[in-house]
Amino acid sequence: MTPDLSRLLPDLQARIRQADARIRPYARETYVEPSPFFSELGDAEVFFKCENLQHTGSFKARGALNKILGLSPEARSRGAVTASTGNHGAAFAYALNQVGAEGVVFVPETASPTKVAAIRRLGARVETFGRDPVETEAHARAYAQTHSMTYVPPYNDLDVIAGQGTIAAELVRQLGPVDAVFASVGGGGLISGVAAHLKGVSPDVQIIGCSPKNSQVMAQSVRAGRLLDLPSLPTLSDGTAGGVEPGSVTFPLCQALVDNWVEVDEDAIASTLWTFMAAHHMMIEGSAAVAIAGYLHLKERFAGQRVAIILCGANIDLSTLHDVLATNHAS
Repeated sequence: MTPDLSRLLPDLQARIRQADARIRPYARETYVEPSPFFSELGDAEVFFKCENLQHTGSFKARGALNKILGLSPEARSRGAVTASTGNHGAAFAYALNQVGAEGVVFVPETASPTKVAAIRRLGARVETFGRDPVETEAHARAYAQTHSMTYVPPYNDLDVIAGQGTIAAELVRQLGPVDAVFASVGGGGLISGVAAHLKGVSPDVQIIGCSPKNSQVMAQSVRAGRLLDLPSLPTLSDGTAGGVEPGSVTFPLCQALVDNWVEVDEDAIASTLWTFMAAHHMMIEGSAAVAIAGYLHLKERFAGQRVAIILCGANIDLSTLHDVLATNHAS
């Protein structure tokens, strides 16, 4: 059944306002960095929203915090379960630490070793299941139900989406009106929350979804008008890789709220990662570079405008980073 957006959207916007107050003692209000370098490249005012500097190195801390903080004491005592390619799992473990609860994180076999190590350091138990994140999510949901634990989805949950939407609430306070926002898209939780809030404040803002060509399930599903079961190839943007859960609430939100989609290849992701780090001297991961590369691909359309790009994370495997930097430096 397709959700009623006339009810869903106001509900989500209200949840974002509640989340903004709820998580504020626990999440960083990440700063917005102007980019003279990328502004000059695109003849625009370009700003980066630095979620790469959020707790656990990713925007995912916001959604996990909002979900866990909203659980009753009794639910917390039974523990929680999630599935993740890494960033959500670390955020989930961090959120559990804030309330003294325990949990299990299921990761696919393809998860980044760096991100899995971060989850373990934060105290959650890690179990491996499946190759595609959709398989892992289904198994984690079943485990949670069998063990009477709370399942905390990585994106398919209104409270998780609302937590991610607090990024937009901060952007409005920090920057005021912007003409366009670029965000990387995997399951769609980040862009759904950001777009829901921004469209409520400024309906004309352009929301651009950015994906790697090797894994673009949401973009292709929106174009097809239905969720597709598509294969994903290996990508530097491991944080956005994989399928979208059947029936995900993010699908109708992306259909209604995302104005344009752009896909970028692996060479563009790698070269943009190198260029950003050379210009800004900050660590980002491949999925953050996807949003920047998406802007560069469409920059002529946004000349003379105010553009915000969300740097969604910094958790790149060091061996991957070494290879990217060495290759691009040599070229």
